[in-house]
Amino acid sequence: MASEVDISNLALAHLGDAATVASISPPDGSAQAEYCQRFYPIARDALLEMHDWGFATKRVALAQLSVNAASGWAYCYAQPTDLLNSIAVLDPAATDDTSVGITAPHGWTETPLTNGGVYTPQPYVLESAADGTDIIYTNQAGAVLRYVAGVTDTTKFSPLFVKTLAASLASMLAGSILKGDAGAAAAARWEMIAFGQDGKSGLFGKAAGSDANQKRTTTRDRHQVSWINGR
Repeated sequence: MASEVDISNLALAHLGDAATVASISPPDGSAQAEYCQRFYPIARDALLEMHDWGFATKRVALAQLSVNAASGWAYCYAQPTDLLNSIAVLDPAATDDTSVGITAPHGWTETPLTNGGVYTPQPYVLESAADGTDIIYTNQAGAVLRYVAGVTDTTKFSPLFVKTLAASLASMLAGSILKGDAGAAAAARWEMIAFGQDGKSGLFGKAAGSDANQKRTTTRDRHQVSWINGR
């Protein structure tokens, strides 16, 4: 599997740079390694945040904190330190991660139930407490969070994720490596290759699509109450 150095060298090669960095953390002393050390984490974390990657998705029981009564929520939890993008707050007994509320004719949303009487994804909000602590408010007791983590282990990355990350990194490095108009043109070109004109296609679209195809759950946009399921 590709390492941080491999991904950095691929990005440099995209820009026609003949240098081969030996280390970016710490940098090996070359200007290229210094640039890669600066931009690689930004490119990686931004790409991780853009999609619910299977290799970066975690499920953890949240640590409960004292709730601020003025918040209007019943429970307060600490955010995981490696949280990049939250997906869902769940009941600890949940068996379904994907169902959503039923939208009634008048526009309000009912709280649907499974056969066991447990609706899974719960309302929540991410905030920062007065002391700077990153917190999650919800009405769910014993809440479990599914989220995308800030994965740094490159052996977890899929090949298409690696290709997208290298292209994105190349777009960030271009201005420093090539300078001037050539750098600006290369930055735009590799941004387009990485994400397409709409920001969601290009290599990213292929990587995200392949990742989504690995998921075995079925999203259900409507969730029936128990007495209907029993009919």
